[in-house]
Amino acid sequence: MARGAYTLARVGVLVRVAGRWLFWLGAVAAVGGVFVPGLTGRRIGILGGAVLFAVAAAVTFSVRRSRYTALGADAARAPKSVFLQDRRVTARVWLRRRAWWLLAAFALAAASCLLASAAGGMLLAGAGAGLWLKSLWFGRVERTRDVRYWVRPDRAKGPATGSYETTGYLAGR
Repeated sequence: MARGAYTLARVGVLVRVAGRWLFWLGAVAAVGGVFVPGLTGRRIGILGGAVLFAVAAAVTFSVRRSRYTALGADAARAPKSVFLQDRRVTARVWLRRRAWWLLAAFALAAASCLLASAAGGMLLAGAGAGLWLKSLWFGRVERTRDVRYWVRPDRAKGPATGSYETTGYLAGR
């Protein structure tokens, strides 16, 4: 743990923000893809997209849940010198760092409607729905353990995530 003051962002908010953006961009791409028949036809594209939505939501929800609980089990108490980042600030910082990736994913999902109508958008929306469900699950974990889990925003992804830090459940509401 670092010395001095630093900022922490809530883990559940990071997951929820990602899910919200992926879901809505995927939904817009899927609605736009409904009006384009594509190479496979409209019916096959939409039915295939529905299957892709369900599979992507299930996979995104179930993948790495054990990592969340393992990092939560090893969490240390946050010192009083940290600053807890507001939800809006967390969302704005997350979006600013990933805007180009979201734009590329949206463009790819919208362009895939030329092959299979609405399938790419529904795949993207399914990934967003799975992340949103994962944030609900993680909120339930926080509520049962009576803590809030926080992570440093600059280490919020990948193996560099040292561990989570905890505060009381009412902190950072």
